[in-house]
Amino acid sequence: MIIVDRALAERAAAGKPIRLGMIGAGFMGRGVALQIATAVPGIRLVAIANRTLENARRAYAEAGNGEPYIVESPSALSAAIAADQPAITEDWRLLTESPDIEVILEVTGSIHYAAEAVLSAIEHGKHVVLMNAELDGTVGPLLKTKADAAGVIYTNVDGDQPGVQMNLYRFVRGLGVRPVLCGNIKGLHDPYRNPTTQAEFARKWKQQPHMVTSFADGTKISFEQAIVANATGFGVAKRGMYGPTVPAGTPIRDAMSAFPHEEFIDGPGIVDYVVQAEPGPGVFVLGTIEHPTQKHYLDLYKLGSGPLYCFYTPYHLCHFEVPMTIGRAALLNDAAIAPAGAPKVEVVAAAKIDLKAGAVLDDLGHYMSYGLCENADVVRRDGLLPIGIAPGCRLRRDIAKDAVLTYADVEVPQGRLIDTLRREQDEMFFAGAVRNDQKSGLAVAI
Repeated sequence: MIIVDRALAERAAAGKPIRLGMIGAGFMGRGVALQIATAVPGIRLVAIANRTLENARRAYAEAGNGEPYIVESPSALSAAIAADQPAITEDWRLLTESPDIEVILEVTGSIHYAAEAVLSAIEHGKHVVLMNAELDGTVGPLLKTKADAAGVIYTNVDGDQPGVQMNLYRFVRGLGVRPVLCGNIKGLHDPYRNPTTQAEFARKWKQQPHMVTSFADGTKISFEQAIVANATGFGVAKRGMYGPTVPAGTPIRDAMSAFPHEEFIDGPGIVDYVVQAEPGPGVFVLGTIEHPTQKHYLDLYKLGSGPLYCFYTPYHLCHFEVPMTIGRAALLNDAAIAPAGAPKVEVVAAAKIDLKAGAVLDDLGHYMSYGLCENADVVRRDGLLPIGIAPGCRLRRDIAKDAVLTYADVEVPQGRLIDTLRREQDEMFFAGAVRNDQKSGLAVAI
């Protein structure tokens, strides 16, 4: 989105940069703070909320912003912003409720904590930028609807693969080529990885073991492709997607033959991924076109003779690209990627090991479960358990390794906001259909 840089430069020249509040100061949050401070005129990171103040202080220090104020009240935050002094706090509500902040960037990677913060931001008229596929893939359609009603933008980020895929999808569609597959390129997929197996990799790259486990075991890519599906209206061809593994280094234009295109080329479109293709870790879109003259031109321009044409972006640059999403939301009212309506694809929980009755399911990227994409209508028909809901649920019965869990298999903790939001989302988009009753595990009409 080249136009964004000019719009940001105009805000900087006018002395009115976008006032950004960031919730979360982990590995990616610190990267965003550094990028804004060193490369992006027109955005000012006025405050960071984090459960550990030292991490928030570290984010500002690594970005070269100097020593921030610790603020504990709305008036203290307003005073810091007026004085052009960075602020840190443990209380995210100060950011989401502040009249001095225009955009909230949520970058915690959590679900429960993030859900509260995002709801508050929307209710207080803030644009919301998520670096959080897990929350988006669990209740994103509901949150987008609430943001629309409040007149604010709700978006996930450019830089992560979903946003890059959506940029490419829009480009391909704009050419008059019909996208039929939005894809992700992975280097590894092993659903049985856990924080112990990934500990050394996490140390090398200064990340958390559970986070890199979610990359390896398929949970993260499932959420990423689910939110692409929800933005495009696509589905999955089968539970878990095709996900073919090709010989290492196979060019993506050759790797596309690993997909059975005859099964999806005439349909509404699917999301999927491929393992070990190049350029990794890029993204790709497969499209088709019927006009014979346009097919001739595409062949002339070295895209081949069809029926599938492969378009790809060879990289995704995570935090480097996030500020462009902030500019798109605040200045152009454009979302990088957001749900287009009802959920199309969900991420359900599968057992990573044999699980015993009475066990309490651990968090994403840990030892007990991994995520799989499934079409939303199947999830509701069969009462499948979304993995975003699974942590903290107690098993009612033994579950075999690789079995997909259902609501009937678990006792859901009481009083959680995320369950309330799921029920609201079901009622909003699937009223009159059959849904899962989260207390009893029985299918009931609503």
